[in-house]
Amino acid sequence: MSTLTQSPTVLDSGTPAKLRRRSSVNVPLTVLVAVLSLTILIPLYFTIVTALKSSEQLNGNALALPTSIHLENFSNAWTLTNFPNALLISGIVTVAAVILTILTNSLVAYAIARNMHRPFFKALYYFFIAALFVPFPIIMLPVTKQMALLSLDNPVGLFLLYTVYGLSFNIFVYTAFIKSIPAELEEAAIMDGASVWTTFRKVIFPVLTPINATVGILTCLWAWNDFMLPLVILSDPTTRTLPLVQFVFQSQFNTDYTTAFASYLMAMAPLLLVYLFAQRWVISGVMRGSVK
Repeated sequence: MSTLTQSPTVLDSGTPAKLRRRSSVNVPLTVLVAVLSLTILIPLYFTIVTALKSSEQLNGNALALPTSIHLENFSNAWTLTNFPNALLISGIVTVAAVILTILTNSLVAYAIARNMHRPFFKALYYFFIAALFVPFPIIMLPVTKQMALLSLDNPVGLFLLYTVYGLSFNIFVYTAFIKSIPAELEEAAIMDGASVWTTFRKVIFPVLTPINATVGILTCLWAWNDFMLPLVILSDPTTRTLPLVQFVFQSQFNTDYTTAFASYLMAMAPLLLVYLFAQRWVISGVMRGSVK
């Protein structure tokens, strides 16, 4: 009986302490995260309130909430920047770059990762890694001239360049991931009569789902937000991407901040939705990869 009466006492005295340990907060880290969050939240807040104000309201307190909402800023930005055409061009370039990057870079990385014991593939691997340290401005003018000679100064040449220029970093990421995949999976597939291509397509590529998601998100962010490559590659004004269209618009109407900020929000919205969706996909992909 004494044991039965003392047991709840022990549980009651121990449980609060355990809960206190679990609910303890790292105050310095929390403050640091909060301060760093402000560097993103304040500019985002400023962009939103500016896009909803009139020019007269903007001349007052720039950080104040709008006294009246002016949605015509978005319709003006839609018309003045030819937003539908720029959105279509950016979407085509981004989607094509993501798909082509995942398909080609994973295949090249697989060939390198499984043949690192051979001198040629080892040298090829270090060649791609060395390319990470080559600044783009050094090769910008030769690449621009070459793309013009090949008649690739258009969106097709643009997403091809995103695929090629992302190869170095993606090879580095893919190779490290593929090395962690047991070779027994491929050996079992080969013993069942599968070719190298079939082994990659049906065995290795599905296991690459987490890293494919990571590479896809990074490529999507880069291709959608990039300004330098479209500036030097695209020669036809009708094929300008969103960042380039916004730059031209801002240089032409540099005092119309409300319309310009409205166009920024419209350009940011599709990518934000893609990121929120892809973030969940990455987490599920990581879970599937860990189970496998």
